[in-house]
Amino acid sequence: MTQHSRDTPQFYLTAPSPCPYLPGKEERKVFTHLVGERAPGLNDLLTHGGFRRSQSIAYRPACEACRACVSVRVIADQFRPTRSMRRVAERNTDVIGEMRAMVPTSEQYGVFRAYLDSRHRDGGMADMTVLDYAMMVEDSHVKTRVVEYRRRGPDSSINGRGAGALLGVALTDVLGDGLSMVYSFFDPEARMRSLGTLMILDHIERAKRLGLPYVYLGYWVNGSRKMDYKGRFLPQERLTPDGWTRVESEAV
Repeated sequence: MTQHSRDTPQFYLTAPSPCPYLPGKEERKVFTHLVGERAPGLNDLLTHGGFRRSQSIAYRPACEACRACVSVRVIADQFRPTRSMRRVAERNTDVIGEMRAMVPTSEQYGVFRAYLDSRHRDGGMADMTVLDYAMMVEDSHVKTRVVEYRRRGPDSSINGRGAGALLGVALTDVLGDGLSMVYSFFDPEARMRSLGTLMILDHIERAKRLGLPYVYLGYWVNGSRKMDYKGRFLPQERLTPDGWTRVESEAV
């Protein structure tokens, strides 16, 4: 019998369940645990292979008859914002993001709770308590950061911090070749700011400053309006059976 090292990842397959993106479809996932000293390197490797992280789990779709979920990563230093994206940036010149250690706060949970109640009331995370939220932030064995977005204060140019109420939060992994946006949420009353778009634009600029080539956005799902926005950040690379393939336009 083959002996497996405790450091050797073991992969498991979930049972079929309703797909959250495409009506009438079922999804299955293959997953493994990200724990111990090797977790950061394994997270990098699996992300390159199309996996996503959720707490101490790395997973990817393993659906038998569907390949609609496609991993995408923005090429940071070649990114070209659209006219509407430039308008979003101009609309939010009074907002600043601060990257912090992964410490959950009651203020973050308040925005998270409002976001779920407004946009994902029937989703799988709808019943998350403040303790569940704390676990989502803290249960990471890789290099994870929280980016908080607030209104600028008078001294923001000095300390890089916003001074107003919390507007949005991004939970982000720092990989060897990029930033991976694990989960983000924002104040639903600030919907006119298009904060989801702003946070991606900010992460692209952060990746450039850090000398990292990519921003990983997770899965673009062809046919899902919920995931359509990810295809607009171009140029990007999408993971195909032949490897990461460059895409220049949404029509591709």
